This record gives sequence, structure tokens and C-alpha cells, in this order.
Amino acid sequence: MPSNQTPLGALPSRFRKERLLIVGCGDIGVRLAKLARSNTRLIALTSSPNRVQELQKLGITSITGNLDHPSTLRRLSGLATRVLHLAPPPPTGELDPRTKHLVQVLKKRTPALHCVYASTSGVYGNCEGAWVSETRSVNPTTDRAKRRVDAESHIQLLGSTRLGTTRITTLRVPGIYASNREQGPPEARLKRGTAVLESSSDVYTNHIHADDLARACWLALWRGAAQRTLNASDDTHMLMGDYMDWAADHYGLDRPPRISLQAAQKELPALQLSFLQESRRLVNHRLKKELRLKLLYPSVKEGLKV
Repeated sequence: MPSNQTPLGALPSRFRKERLLIVGCGDIGVRLAKLARSNTRLIALTSSPNRVQELQKLGITSITGNLDHPSTLRRLSGLATRVLHLAPPPPTGELDPRTKHLVQVLKKRTPALHCVYASTSGVYGNCEGAWVSETRSVNPTTDRAKRRVDAESHIQLLGSTRLGTTRITTLRVPGIYASNREQGPPEARLKRGTAVLESSSDVYTNHIHADDLARACWLALWRGAAQRTLNASDDTHMLMGDYMDWAADHYGLDRPPRISLQAAQKELPALQLSFLQESRRLVNHRLKKELRLKLLYPSVKEGLKV
């Protein structure tokens, strides 16, 4: 990487080791760790002391802290040159105090910084099947999406308060899947016989394979433009019912029953119902052009066969 693209570029080569802080080092963070280069020191914030040994085996140095308790985050100040924020917001409410706490500590004493935040495509709300690029205004309709909009605003504030020295890249992520990811493939849902909407009221669904998301996060840390938002989605543009029908055929299972939206509102849990009330098709041109990401799995049909 040219020296003008890294805050360490002016230093002698022996001091140029990048420090990458991963906040929320779950499945995607672990996959990303396997992509890391030898000149990058990986550091992960974890709230579980039991994970220290597991992360160490992956070459990741652990720092114990909890985003819900700001006093435990002091060691993060000035620690890293790059930050990947993967931690989810709290499970309730419309705000994300966790991201607020992280930004507060990063602002205190931080060198030139590049921060990548993995948000959700749910911030767009229901687009009634329209094609959605990153220029579309956010319109969250669920508390879950409102928490992500709040988190994005805190992250963007970090960039604006350190203008010229801090780059913020936001990835808006749809449904993440992988055959070896917990709750990733649709097989369990099909075995439960969970219904989908009938064709007349069906919604478009968007996906990204966990390995491709990890690669997108890694590339965003190095190639992401300042104060830039990208849709981190693959090329799949299928209606939810068609997707589940294809998956059922792939696994050799019965296709799911089809019900009306009115029936779904009575029968399905609120969380699952929320996914059936929003329809959009994500445009991923920036992901491919700006990050130069070549998808390993352009659609779920390739990804679920692995």
C-alpha cells in the first residue's frame, strides 16, 4: 500500500505494523482474521474472558471490555490504526449506546484512523421491491433498524470530528448465510415447516455469504473511501418464497406452505413477520467497483452448494 494511504507510511518499515481492532469478533471477525496479512496485528475486544484462548489460537490479541460499560473501554483509546465495528446494538430500544460508548473512547486519543462499520440494509425500510442504491434516504420502520441508524450517526460523527484524519466506511449488510454458520442456511426453517408468503404479496430478499462479507470488510479497511456507504450484498434478487422453494429442492425437503399476508400477521412471530413486510433489491455497484471485490458466491445458489 502506498505511504499516502496509511497513517504509518512515513515511519521506517520496522514500525509500520498496522493495528486492527475488531469490535464484536464473532463469526465474521473470525473469518476475517484468516485473511489478515503478516504486517497486521489483530486485536479483539471481547466481553467474555472464556474466549481469550480461542482468539489467541487465531493470532488475535484479546482485550476484555464491555460496550455496555464505558469504564472498561479505556484501553481502546489510541490503540489501533484501523477499527472494524461488528458488534450488534442492544436487543431493545431505538438507540445504540454501545456504539456511542465506542466512539467516545476512540475520539479521546486516536491516531489517524480508518473505521469500518457493518450496519444493516434494514435502515432503508420497506422500498416495495424497488432497486436501492446507497443514495437512498434511510427510512427505518422497526426498532432493530432504528438502532442501526442511530449507530451510523455516531460513527459518522467520529469522522466529522476528526475530518482529514479519520475515514469512515459503512457497509449496509443484508441476510448473512453460510452452511457452517449458526442459523445461516434455511434448512432448519424448512424442517420446521415455516410458511412463506403467497406470490401476490411476496417480498424480495437480499443475501451475502459470510466469507464474502468477511472479504468485503477486509477490503473496506484498506480501500474504503472516507465517509462512504456501500451495500454489501451479492447479486441475488429473488422473492423470498422462490428462494425457500429453491432451497427446499436443494435439501430434498418439502417446499414451505404459502399463506397470505393477513394470515402471516396472525401466525408468525413479530421478528419473522418484520422480514416479510419489507421488500427491496440492493444495488452493489460500489462494492464491486470501489472495493474491487469479486464475489466468491454471486448468488445463494452457489453459496448453499458449498
